[in-house]
Amino acid sequence: QVQLVESGGGLVQAGGSLRLSCAASGRTFSSYAMGWFRQAPGKEREFVTAISWDLITYYADSVKGRFTISRDNVKNTVYLQMNSLKPEDTAVYHCAADPSYSRLTRSPLSPGYWGQGTQVTVSS
Repeated sequence: QVQLVESGGGLVQAGGSLRLSCAASGRTFSSYAMGWFRQAPGKEREFVTAISWDLITYYADSVKGRFTISRDNVKNTVYLQMNSLKPEDTAVYHCAADPSYSRLTRSPLSPGYWGQGTQVTVSS
């Protein structure tokens, strides 16, 4: 069983930065793939980025070059550094985890564990 708790969301102006954190419970964190998804009002949840246990990363085209995912296996935490934020980045951001990297990156996206989410609002 893995429990995920996100933090770091908030209100920021366009062009600003935020760093999200996702703290995971469980002793198998280092072997799990981790990812971030987001859901804007009235829209379906969408993939943002993922990182494998051996640090392979993958990004949605909409965030490539602006967002960076990283992980700290000692702290059982995954991070999402978001720079050059745009109003269209406004959404609830959810952390996700799964032993399989492909469940985070290939359709149908179906990670086994989800966090409750943290709100990110970017004002214009």
